[in-house]
Amino acid sequence: MRVDIYRRSEPDNKFSFLAVPEGRPIPEEVTNVDWATEARGSSWNDDIKLIDDYGISDFAQQIAQKGYAITSVKQLVSQGS
Repeated sequence: MRVDIYRRSEPDNKFSFLAVPEGRPIPEEVTNVDWATEARGSSWNDDIKLIDDYGISDFAQQIAQKGYAITSVKQLVSQGS
């Protein structure tokens, strides 16, 4: 699956990430936050469970259920990771 990845700043110099199928807009329920483009057209296997670099778990399941995948609060990524 090809996705666009967005990043937002969190407290304590951490980041969360949002993966949206390539070319689709950011879903309305998450547009109230300032997202910056991190990567466009990244390719990921549909059966991947965790995207470590972005702290996104259950990638394909989240996309199937919500239309996007997002970093869990428990998996925020430290700046420079």
